[in-house]
Amino acid sequence: MAQSNGKKYLGVTEPISTAGPTEADFARTRDLEKVLTEAGLYESPEEAVQREEVLGRLDQLVKEWVKNICLRKGYSEQLTQEANAKIFTFGSYRLGVHGPGTDIDTLCVGPRHVSREEDFFGVFHGMLEAMSEVTELHPVPDAHVPVMRFKFSGISIDLLYAPLAVWTIPEDLDISQESILRNLDEPSVRSLNGCRVTDQILRLVPNIEHFRTTLRCMKLWARKRGVYSNVTGFLGGVNWALLVARICQLYPNALPSMLVSRFFRVYTQWRWPNPVMLCEIEEGSLGLSVWDPRKNPRDRTHQMPIITPAYPCMNSSYNVSSSTLRVMVEEFSRANGICEVIEMNKAEWSALFEPYAFFDAYKNYLQIDVFAADNDDLRRWKGWVESRLRQLTLKVGLDREIEKHTYGMLQCHPHPCDFVDESKEGKHCAFFMGLQKRQGLPSQEGQQFDIRLTVEEFRQSVTGYQLWKEGMDIAVSHVRRRQIPAYVFPGGTKPARPPKLSSSRKAREAGSIRGCNTSYVIEAGCERSKFWISRNPTEWTGLGSCTG
Repeated sequence: MAQSNGKKYLGVTEPISTAGPTEADFARTRDLEKVLTEAGLYESPEEAVQREEVLGRLDQLVKEWVKNICLRKGYSEQLTQEANAKIFTFGSYRLGVHGPGTDIDTLCVGPRHVSREEDFFGVFHGMLEAMSEVTELHPVPDAHVPVMRFKFSGISIDLLYAPLAVWTIPEDLDISQESILRNLDEPSVRSLNGCRVTDQILRLVPNIEHFRTTLRCMKLWARKRGVYSNVTGFLGGVNWALLVARICQLYPNALPSMLVSRFFRVYTQWRWPNPVMLCEIEEGSLGLSVWDPRKNPRDRTHQMPIITPAYPCMNSSYNVSSSTLRVMVEEFSRANGICEVIEMNKAEWSALFEPYAFFDAYKNYLQIDVFAADNDDLRRWKGWVESRLRQLTLKVGLDREIEKHTYGMLQCHPHPCDFVDESKEGKHCAFFMGLQKRQGLPSQEGQQFDIRLTVEEFRQSVTGYQLWKEGMDIAVSHVRRRQIPAYVFPGGTKPARPPKLSSSRKAREAGSIRGCNTSYVIEAGCERSKFWISRNPTEWTGLGSCTG
């Protein structure tokens, strides 16, 4: 806790305001809480009890597993008896902002002689596979943070594993101490930091309940507006938690309705890439790398740094690209305007949560179709493809990599969710990305965008999947807005389009597309620009000509 003029405060700067709420603020907060309740964000008491029971059962399982490993490896009777493992939670469940059906992020901490590769992803995976209560078991050992995903009695679990550099794990283990990270590999440090960061966030906010309500609101808003997804270059749960926590520090006496409004006011004006931090970055004593753009060239490329508060402090939002940052800044500005109107009692909270009309926003889209032989294969294959989508976003965005291909002229807006084609019985889903010419660029007659190389590089990175099976396939194609498949819309029905614009109005609007086999012309006002992409994922032909 910092101190200035004898007054203590949380954060790296003094609060912007310590003013308390008015009666109108109390009323707006009650209205906001009603909206959150009606949106179904709070789980039932029965589900809460079931989650506790599942976590208790999981804790018993890992303790049995560690003892079995000791017996298999021939350790002494005393060491086997003392062998222990412990389950910790983190993420939305630990923060107290989880909702019905959401995953529980969990970490298993074990002793040094119980390995991640052989024992966790081998023996423990086999134990889970043999249990009737466990379904949809999906190990991801080669992820940035290795994880085992499964459902236990219907409850979704993401389980990490970190072997500590000790022989026994005490039941009262405190993982907040820096020394817990000593002599660990990088995956273990990253796994432990999920819990360490979550606990540190709760220590660094002035009012936990106000923080929780505000965070629930922000997560609902982010999902409605299509900016909730770390994997596709937007922000995930921990990112939103850190942003909200900083606003709580800046307005320590504010109610949730005030905090939501101040959130958008502050981040609309934030000068990225200045970092958001809850506390000063500590160098630590273990020599682990921390976020520091002065020393680390890679850190200088980060677009939207949101720094974790536990050692080693890292940028939690390194996936953000210039294109996704642009989308989020626009959304912050829109929401800020709505909150100003709400504070004047001229609008309801429902206006803030109006869903983003993604398939009306652009006239050009990339469609990434994912195919598999059955539901289980599709779930695994889709997860792998999704983990690589960010590379496609980067290469079709305003980032340095794509400048080789489009000279920074195209902007890419990925939709954060996949869409399942129910007519294919769980064997097909699709991701979509909106495409448009970079705003503010001067018109250039005959400008060409060739993104075939970009798409081919993406395909090659995806087809390197080690668990590939027969039937797993991917196709990337360009679609016009009117060609968007019906299954992406609620109820599988395309909404009626508004009346057509007059020819003079249409000429002022950006980009209708005309196309032939492998090339497309994007017209934007007087500009005629081209980009190419094959319709057939197995045929990457040469540049064609298209004159409309």
